[in-house]
Amino acid sequence: MQKITTFLWFDTQAEEAANYYVSVFGGDSKVLRTTYYTDAAPGRTGSVMTVCFRLAGQEYVALNGGPQFPFTEAISLSVDCATQEELDTLWAEFTAEGEEGQCGWLKDKYGLSWQLVPHGFDEALSDPDPAKAERAMKAMTGMRKLDIEALRNA
Repeated sequence: MQKITTFLWFDTQAEEAANYYVSVFGGDSKVLRTTYYTDAAPGRTGSVMTVCFRLAGQEYVALNGGPQFPFTEAISLSVDCATQEELDTLWAEFTAEGEEGQCGWLKDKYGLSWQLVPHGFDEALSDPDPAKAERAMKAMTGMRKLDIEALRNA
């Protein structure tokens, strides 16, 4: 069992969102359990309260908490993408009903922010050669969806 679990607050779409994320990431991703509001809780009795799910080995909980707290860019989920194909596929899926941002950031259809990052890119940004690191940063800031080859050639 992991020590720290991210809770994601949704208005009423927790179950829909969990199923969507599981379908996007596939593999060992799956819904683990669902809890329901009872008479003792503030939600509508019998409606979904939480959905625990796993994405790529990491567990999350989606909560139907109401409209009070929408997602903001103040928190995002960063995905280490091994290939350009993986990055392109995730980008297309999430932005189909979401919106593109700068520097590899996007919002999905629920408003949750994601960063799709090429594997090892953090090393390019912290290269011991300041000129290389600066070129990588400059290349990244000119992109929406990150292009691995262009970043490597920067």
